Amino acid sequence: MDTSHTPPALPYAGIRVIEFTHMVMGPTCGMLLADLGAEVIKIEPPGGDTTRNLRGSGAGFFPMFNRNKKSVVLDLKTPEGQEAARRLIDTADIVSENFKSGVMDKLGLGYAALQQRNPRLIYVSHKGFLPGPYEHRTALDEVVQMMGGLAYMTGRPGDPLRAGTSVNDIMGGMFGAIGAMAALAEREKTGKGKQVQSALFENNVFLVGQHMLQAAITGRSVAPMPARVSAWAIYDVFTVQGGEQIFLAVVSDKQWDIFCRALGLQRLQDDPRLATNNGRVEARDWLMPELRALLAEHSAAELAAIFEAEGLPFAPITKPEQLLEDPHLLATGGLAPIALADGRETLVPLLPFTLDGERPGVRLQPPQPGEHTAELLRAAGYSDAEIAALQP
Repeated sequence: MDTSHTPPALPYAGIRVIEFTHMVMGPTCGMLLADLGAEVIKIEPPGGDTTRNLRGSGAGFFPMFNRNKKSVVLDLKTPEGQEAARRLIDTADIVSENFKSGVMDKLGLGYAALQQRNPRLIYVSHKGFLPGPYEHRTALDEVVQMMGGLAYMTGRPGDPLRAGTSVNDIMGGMFGAIGAMAALAEREKTGKGKQVQSALFENNVFLVGQHMLQAAITGRSVAPMPARVSAWAIYDVFTVQGGEQIFLAVVSDKQWDIFCRALGLQRLQDDPRLATNNGRVEARDWLMPELRALLAEHSAAELAAIFEAEGLPFAPITKPEQLLEDPHLLATGGLAPIALADGRETLVPLLPFTLDGERPGVRLQPPQPGEHTAELLRAAGYSDAEIAALQP
């Protein structure tokens, strides 16, 4: 597969990023900047980023969040490795890191030290918490979902449940990238860089902000999403013919008329108790069992065809692996080929926006550990002998 072509119009072409990251949050920030054209150099420890070897739910982390990057292996526990890192940073616009608080300072790679060497440097730190009483706690996506109200909102009453993906890690990395973009724009005016901080907990609080405001406005405690009083009468997952499931929604009086007509439910359409959305919400106790029984006579495919033809909201219940064959994603270029570490190929989702109709694509495959070490250190002024001496 040829992914070596670099489109000329990528907005961050010419920006160099040195990242000291692992897992999801920090790598997401670098991936976003890399997809938009930046040269992102991933500093890995001897043996490579341990994220490469995760299994189970972590197996997809490295190939998903490390495309379009270069890899340099350095032993940051040695003075020589630290000095090599500093020399690379001297050529950079942005440093991105997600180590525990204090680690980069101990390595001589903290913001204060590097800013003195290069006042134009933008330094992005991804942490569990912004500075404050919690900043020294160890945070994970699940930790902040539990303490930040998201798990409460996702699960059923009395059964808090984390969201089904790394929402805070991914969004926290995105906000780190947005902060870097803002700092780059400001640097154009002032000539000076600055420190950007992004955090899991604060990201999570931002996500549940709508529910915080809901409580403030209504004066009532917020119910978890599965137990909420829905604003719409029909906004549910239905089990239908053959045990299949489908999400169906009817969110206006006009849609109710269309729904009843399309499914031949004249009796319900004529019932004055169901003439308005609020009336249907009040009638849910008896309306929903009747609708569930009526819809169970249809297949999911049949209902999907009716809802699509009539312009009504619906959704199949889809597993993540099925998205690799989604006809919309395949037709619109939303998935791109990517090489896995074992040589197999698969597809990876691209950034969810277009620039002049084009999705920023995959220019570089996820790098092998140290794949670009010699090339980049040589460009930084190291001789081949010095490069060889740096290798573990």
